[in-house]
Amino acid sequence: MPDPGKRWWIQPEIWVEAFVTLNIGFLTFDIYLAHSVNDFRNRAEYIPLLFSALAPWILLLGLSQRWRHPAVWKLLGYVVGWGAILVGLTGVTFHLQSQFFYERTLRSLTYSAPFAAPLAYTSLGFLLVMNRMVDVESVEWGQWVLLFALGGYFGNFVLSLTDHAENGFFFPLEWVPVAASALAVGFLLMPFVMRVSKPFLNLCVAVLALEGAVGVWGFFLHASSNLHGPSVHMFNNFIYGAAPLAPLLFPNLMVLGGIGIWQMRVKQN
Repeated sequence: MPDPGKRWWIQPEIWVEAFVTLNIGFLTFDIYLAHSVNDFRNRAEYIPLLFSALAPWILLLGLSQRWRHPAVWKLLGYVVGWGAILVGLTGVTFHLQSQFFYERTLRSLTYSAPFAAPLAYTSLGFLLVMNRMVDVESVEWGQWVLLFALGGYFGNFVLSLTDHAENGFFFPLEWVPVAASALAVGFLLMPFVMRVSKPFLNLCVAVLALEGAVGVWGFFLHASSNLHGPSVHMFNNFIYGAAPLAPLLFPNLMVLGGIGIWQMRVKQN
């Protein structure tokens, strides 16, 4: 049961709720830019756009009822959560059908629509469901949050590798996000294979801070590349050029991982 007397800003489950709400909302812009490449040729491409625009309002409505009617908060969260999971898994299938299912080669996987991108919805959906099924006062809650951050960095490793493989890693700096993602996976994996100390968790926080810096740096590199793009229309440079929002996944996951580590440190004996 939610504690109405506990200040909301020190409740980690509220941090996760805010994280999911903001992420689904920002996916509206990401989906719009990504699907503008083919001018939303398939009407199904509007589904994630509409979902991202509507879901945050449903979550905010549920959050407003959390302390007075917690059952409403849970129900609306489950609706959005399972809906996001369905949208994500369906999106993966559609993206793979764009080319990979026909050729089934590594090259077609690299040059088809980003096959793992829709999994962002699936991850956010499972995070919402977990936030309602696992007791926030347990050690497991923090571990689950950290596990989602670990999965995100593994996905970022795959995306960075496949995206930059499109131009054969023409710029050596394009290896930085690949290495940074691998570093994050290596550190965040350790708490799940062995018992770690609080100093190690502090080291994980430092690694997450480095990941955030890499992401901000990557955002400015992508944006700068698009600002000096070949087209006279700036919007076209951002649609067909380097994905401007992709590097921001690094600081985004930094926040999620930080929430999980914070709770693990508090509950660790």
